[in-house]
Amino acid sequence: MVKKLVMAQKRGETRALCLGVAMVVCAVITYYVLATTLLPLYQKSVWTQESKCHLIETNIRDQEELKGKKVPQYPCLWVNVSAAGSWAVLYHTEDTRDQNQQCSYIPGSLDNYQTARADVEKVRANFQEQQVFYCFSAPPGNETSVLFRRLYGPQTLLFSLFWPTFLLTGGLLIIAMVKSNQYLSILAAQK
Repeated sequence: MVKKLVMAQKRGETRALCLGVAMVVCAVITYYVLATTLLPLYQKSVWTQESKCHLIETNIRDQEELKGKKVPQYPCLWVNVSAAGSWAVLYHTEDTRDQNQQCSYIPGSLDNYQTARADVEKVRANFQEQQVFYCFSAPPGNETSVLFRRLYGPQTLLFSLFWPTFLLTGGLLIIAMVKSNQYLSILAAQK
């Protein structure tokens, strides 16, 4: 009976150790992926100064209004604001500015023009309702554009690091508990 109990404990300890090691390895891999993808984007983001923006104007540009230019096949919201005492163009995120500098907001679904138009109208109404809001600007010198929301801010970085840290801590705790259990059972067997 005692031999069966010891064998069952040994198998359970082995499985628990494998689980702990697997959790630690997954956490290390996740840290590596985050360090090579998200961290460089966070470091490149120059939109660090938070300021108050005052709405100047919003208009929706359709493809008919922008003839002669490279025009997207979706409605385009253009927002002008006053930030830090100067005129600026408001972009929804960093990616919006990179995708199309003629649009302040690009709708989420571009499959249906009417749905995209309704989405842009809703965002425009939200801006007109709130005339003053917080925005992010680049350091002095590039104040012709500001962001409404940062994609790669400190909150995003902390949220992305939460689960790998949780995995790493859990894996190390499992390994520590199994090793301490083994040590205590060896001490008990010697007495």
